[in-house]
Amino acid sequence: MSLTASSLSSCAAFRAASRPHHRGRNGRRSLSSVVAMASAAQQVRTRKPFAPPREVHRPVTHSLPPQKREIFESLDAWAADNVLVLLKPVESSWQPQDYLPDGSSSSEESFHDEVAELRARAREIPDDYWVCLVGDMVTEEALPTYQTMLNTLDGGVRDETGASPTSWAVWTRAWAAEENRHGDLMNKYLFLTGRVDMRQVEKTIHYLIASGMDPKTETNPYQGFIYTSFQERATAISHGNTARHAKRLGDANLARICGTIAADEKRHEAAYARIVDKLFQVDPDYTVRAFADMMRKKVAMPAHLMYDGADDRLFARFSAVAQRLGVYTARDYADILEFLVRRWGVADLTGLSGEGRRAQEFVCSLGPRFRKLDERAAYQANKNKDPPEFAPFSWIYGRQVQL
Repeated sequence: MSLTASSLSSCAAFRAASRPHHRGRNGRRSLSSVVAMASAAQQVRTRKPFAPPREVHRPVTHSLPPQKREIFESLDAWAADNVLVLLKPVESSWQPQDYLPDGSSSSEESFHDEVAELRARAREIPDDYWVCLVGDMVTEEALPTYQTMLNTLDGGVRDETGASPTSWAVWTRAWAAEENRHGDLMNKYLFLTGRVDMRQVEKTIHYLIASGMDPKTETNPYQGFIYTSFQERATAISHGNTARHAKRLGDANLARICGTIAADEKRHEAAYARIVDKLFQVDPDYTVRAFADMMRKKVAMPAHLMYDGADDRLFARFSAVAQRLGVYTARDYADILEFLVRRWGVADLTGLSGEGRRAQEFVCSLGPRFRKLDERAAYQANKNKDPPEFAPFSWIYGRQVQL
């Protein structure tokens, strides 16, 4: 998992579509919102030295009804035949070194030539592209957090011992091993370019892993696998668009790197979406309610707590650059939602409970609502024609980039 460039689910349009406003009759903020803001301000003042400010909320955990655990236990053999088959054998898998200059002593001269060529191509790439590439890389490097998240899920799908032989545990470890290559490759590539401040990048990774994440999946595997299906598709889109930008800017090798990572993410998306397919077959009512619940809370991007030691709005600014460049946009968010609704046949579900039908209606209506709100926001932005906003990024030595 990664992800990816943009916290689009937290933008004004998506909040409006998925969450009620909390204002009193006179239009003023409610007491609860004022208290929350005061708590957030106090939290910033008392920030711990090893983590950025965290969101103010109390996570819900262990929402999976006990009787649902048996479903996942009964699907272990199914997962072996339908999920593990999407893994690639190590010996036939790509490795980061396949895309990087060979630094072995037997090829020292060619290594320097290859690095010089890599750096020459990198000099032609603008700063806003580097902001997106670094943000994607930092997100990939927080992999320990994502494996931990999967291992908090209930229902017998976590790796109980660290070496459990269940299909669910085998998948999590092998998925993490495949994903681990993404951050390794991007990190080494960025180091070789000389275009970014690697110490600031490394600090950002350090902070992000230390602060963790709360995807609001409630340690519930139904919600957890819906979340990962969404995120893997978002990651594939982000890396795919980054590859297209690299090709347009004349760096075919970087395009190949980003495209290869995108292909991995698509394969991982297929695995998680296949799991949810099965859940819709065996337990459609609870699954559609979990889908609706996940969308009401909005899909939080894995790196939403990104911090470099100075900029509390780093993730929002990185997201704005990605939105402007078309690396990952509000339209992509709506596209993913509508794709998953079609993929899982949500509109065609029958025999649902009253709550299930309401969840079905909500999820099926959400994509068009998002699109209308996004179009309205774009219209207002074009109408207002505000001057462009710029912000410095420590990743590129404090240089200003348009948001």
